[in-house]
Amino acid sequence: MTVTSVPGFVAAGTACGVKPSGAADLALVATADGSAVTAAGVFTSNKMTAAPVLVCREHLAATGGRAAAVVLNSGNANAATGAQGMDDASEMCALTAAELGCATDEVLVCSTGWIGYPLPMDVITLGIPVVAATLDPDGGQAAATAIMTTDTVPRTTLVEAGGFTVGGIAKGAAMLEPNMATMLAVLTTDAEVDAGTATTLLRAAVATSFNCLTVDGAESTNDTVLLLANGSAGPTDPTALGAALAEACGDLAVQMADDAEGATKTVFLTVNGAATDAEAVKAARDTANCQLVKCSWYGEDPYWGRIASEMGAAGIAFDPATLTISYGGTLVYELGEPVEPTDGQAVALAQHMAGRQLDLVVDLGQGHGSARVVTTDLSHAYIDENMRTS
Repeated sequence: MTVTSVPGFVAAGTACGVKPSGAADLALVATADGSAVTAAGVFTSNKMTAAPVLVCREHLAATGGRAAAVVLNSGNANAATGAQGMDDASEMCALTAAELGCATDEVLVCSTGWIGYPLPMDVITLGIPVVAATLDPDGGQAAATAIMTTDTVPRTTLVEAGGFTVGGIAKGAAMLEPNMATMLAVLTTDAEVDAGTATTLLRAAVATSFNCLTVDGAESTNDTVLLLANGSAGPTDPTALGAALAEACGDLAVQMADDAEGATKTVFLTVNGAATDAEAVKAARDTANCQLVKCSWYGEDPYWGRIASEMGAAGIAFDPATLTISYGGTLVYELGEPVEPTDGQAVALAQHMAGRQLDLVVDLGQGHGSARVVTTDLSHAYIDENMRTS
């Protein structure tokens, strides 16, 4: 269930010394023969863009959407590092290309970790030959482990559909909004697809998965989703490939929420009945990022008042008399009035709120717009994790 579950791809992960802890911090995903294949990428919209993102964009443009490998490090984001950061990201690609026998611009690069610190290129320079030498058809799990930062478990996925396969690895545990953020993902497939179509399908898949995930309303400098497609399974229906990519990305996104920093609840928030889809998105995001709402989820409290308040403050078409709110299928507010649950409903509601995943549905009663976001609660552990800067 990973990138190397797709025939024709190899991967590896190792500890080279970027992380002071000695944990794995360098990964490589590549084609088995080192040849370039169709590639596509979707990147952060943060204008404080990290060097590896800029280098990836340059390389995809130079090759017309071709790549043989992705080299990734964790523990250091290589962001806000100026010209030296660009040189270091390019050097990581050149060192990898030398090991694989491909062109430098056929290597893509990702980094994640602390912002504003130069990459320790002395250890990375020594580490790249090591990780390249250990590339293995079963190395996907090791690569997934090596890109972790505050993640507690590696994230992998596999989708088999229509005679082709999509595999993936990812990392991300916080700052997951509004467009990906503090996340990296590498997807592989044996479907045959051109670069333009691959880019279109990948953007669509990201839009319904990673871009619908929010942990804390913060957007990072490095977020990247890359796709390598070697075409060994032959021509593929684009609709089927798009669906498989969306499924893979969706699975990885939920895994991120389930392991988000300090989270005790993963919340699936659906807003229906908005005047437009855009208004549904606005209402869902505002509610998902409200600290008061997040605290109520942590406290397992189905208090509808905080939900209603955020919906009313979202600057969208709104009428309390048409508002309906439910948790886990149990109504707590209906058409302008709080709902007093029966004894059985109260038990079911309490059991739902005590679970790891919450289903919250809000119907605004204003139209046909809808949206869905995946989010988390706010716990003491999140603060403990993020009050440290070193």
